[in-house]
Amino acid sequence: MQKNTIELRDLAIGYRNRQGVRTVAQGISAHIFSGELTCLLGANGIGKSTLLRTLSAFQPKLSGQIFIQGTEIASYSEQSLATLVSVVLTEKLDIRNMSVRELVALGRSPYTGFWGKLMPDDQAAIDRAIALVRIEGLAHRMVHTLSDGERQKAMIAKALAQDTPIIFLDEPTAFLDFPSKVEMMQLLHRLSRATHKTIFLSTHDLELALQIADKIWLMDDRAPIRVGTPEDLSLNGDLSGFFARKGILFDRETGLFRVENDFDRQVRLVGHGQRYAMIRKALLRNRIFAARGIDSPICVEVVDNRIRISHCEGSLVWCDSIEELLGELVHNKLYHV
Repeated sequence: MQKNTIELRDLAIGYRNRQGVRTVAQGISAHIFSGELTCLLGANGIGKSTLLRTLSAFQPKLSGQIFIQGTEIASYSEQSLATLVSVVLTEKLDIRNMSVRELVALGRSPYTGFWGKLMPDDQAAIDRAIALVRIEGLAHRMVHTLSDGERQKAMIAKALAQDTPIIFLDEPTAFLDFPSKVEMMQLLHRLSRATHKTIFLSTHDLELALQIADKIWLMDDRAPIRVGTPEDLSLNGDLSGFFARKGILFDRETGLFRVENDFDRQVRLVGHGQRYAMIRKALLRNRIFAARGIDSPICVEVVDNRIRISHCEGSLVWCDSIEELLGELVHNKLYHV
């Protein structure tokens, strides 16, 4: 059963200094649940990192309330909060002369007392964390020899060893190549299910977040926070409006982002699945807008593994590849309608 582990009520975040108060965002009210991967999306400078630091108690809130497991965050001591929330930051740490297992063991510091002596229970927690992230083969490697992806996994294992019900991550895929980004997001989603922890992260990897996250938080200067599943935010238009800027369009039909292309022709496209999506993408790149509801004399149909082009004047052409289709529609004057 899901639990409401974090609740924000009319939260305002920002900074106090000698010049006064600078409010970054306000009026934030939302919930985060256990067993879910929640992704925070927003433009640079909008306040994502400020929100994460505030939720982590690294900086004070300006006003409003933050409840963690039903208790206001200000009521927790630093020690007790360390048993509830663990944090994985963006910064690359230059760690030398330390093995991966020793790094993961640092996650046990809230429980080991002044001397930091690891007891059998601590060793078992370290073993579990390493196994959950599947880095047994890295346990005895030195941290400074790891790739960026391996080091990020080690940091996540450290957070798991801390054995908190909540894990915050700030841009966990920032320095990774694309396959590693996918692997990292899949890992975090799997961990949310396997451990039933609340995992909340900020990211700029929009399409990965939309495909993998259970909940999305949209943060911008027009509304405090918009929260929902990727599918609901797509259907209600929040994602389209959120990224309505030059060059970036959210395609409700595919649920993905695409580069804005001008078009000077339209054709009706009939079909489904991957081939349909790839044909639509290729045609748009060539200034041809294609969709199911288009009223056009030209109809392109996906038929099994072939493509059929029909024209209202009666002509019919079969293509075996998208390259052939582009040849007919882009270069053949018959279809320049």
